[in-house]
Amino acid sequence: MTAETKAPPILVLIVATATGPLALNLFVPSMPGLVPIFGTDYHTVQYTLTLYLVGIAVGQLMYGPISDRIGRRPTLLAGLAIYTLASLLCAFAGSIEWLITGRVFQALGGCAGMVLGRAIVRDVYKREDAAPVIAFITMAMAIAPMIGPAIGGFLDSAFGWYAGFYVVAAMGGAALVYAIPTLHETHHARTDRIDIVNLARNYGTLLSSRAYLGYTLNTSFSIGCFFAFLSSAPYVTIEILKIPPQVYGFFFIIVSLAYMSGNFIATRISRRLGIDRMILLGCCFSLTGAVVLTTLSILGFLSALAIFLPFALIAFGNGMSQPNAIAGSVSVNPLIAGTASGLMGFMQMVFAGLATVTVGYFQSDTDFIALAVTVMVGACCALASLTLARNQTPEVPQEQEIAAE
Repeated sequence: MTAETKAPPILVLIVATATGPLALNLFVPSMPGLVPIFGTDYHTVQYTLTLYLVGIAVGQLMYGPISDRIGRRPTLLAGLAIYTLASLLCAFAGSIEWLITGRVFQALGGCAGMVLGRAIVRDVYKREDAAPVIAFITMAMAIAPMIGPAIGGFLDSAFGWYAGFYVVAAMGGAALVYAIPTLHETHHARTDRIDIVNLARNYGTLLSSRAYLGYTLNTSFSIGCFFAFLSSAPYVTIEILKIPPQVYGFFFIIVSLAYMSGNFIATRISRRLGIDRMILLGCCFSLTGAVVLTTLSILGFLSALAIFLPFALIAFGNGMSQPNAIAGSVSVNPLIAGTASGLMGFMQMVFAGLATVTVGYFQSDTDFIALAVTVMVGACCALASLTLARNQTPEVPQEQEIAAE
């Protein structure tokens, strides 16, 4: 950490990072009940989820370049304000059209923390020191999906579908109020004005870097594995195995705890081993879990333990590799760390969408082979992508590093 830059309030970054994923999952249990409330069909209600994901993906491309130009602090504060106001708009929505509109703006505001949390940490910490701090932040993205549906289901049954939006609005508002006096600017070496030419040049710089591609593809393939699991595991568990949803929730907690355990280990040993070795170690754990999952599926073992225990091992490995791959990705060029973070987040969502579509297209009514093969391919590609980054110089020249600080 530089002597001139104050350490950011980690609690603010954790909460800001969790806002987007929490709002996504908190709302899901309320979706079926909106059909009679708004007098619409479920296909229309699904736009509240689909367009939210689109907003998360596109918004990340916006926040990175903007924060590189005007600074992290005003960009994050604006994102939290948009998220809070949009959440209130959703709560007061009198029609499905207004709810969809609110969800789009909620996503555009919520993704600010996902982008800028990583960029702020990279502004303040060196590459090897950033990984342990990012591990704490990525824990928020593991906890939010774990507790979101449970909290959302309780709020919906106790108070109504709109209650969850009041909760996330209060969460965003609290983060905004706390951030105003405590979050200091961390990005002092600003880029040139935002225009298409300059933006294209920055994206070209990143995409031509083997190190950036290696780290970003590694985290994107890993995210793809996780979203393949999210889209397929509920169907296999609840519809095929006839396991109650609350029991599925228990098994999902095991996966989330495994991911958090990997995050915790990353906070302890990343500095000592270095990010490349940590990514390699995490990928080896994930690939081992993928091999076990695929083997069990081919041999015909159809049970919850045959799905969740191997994937817990995959999640454990991802928990070790993800913070380090993210730290490596945003460290390639510290002058445009925001742009790097936004582009990486966009690619993560693209790979997540592709994995979801793939496993959904090939999903069978009698087994989980589609899930296993998709995860296996993703784990292999994640490990292979690391070869692009290894033995590369991920940092820009020293004079640019000094300028960024």
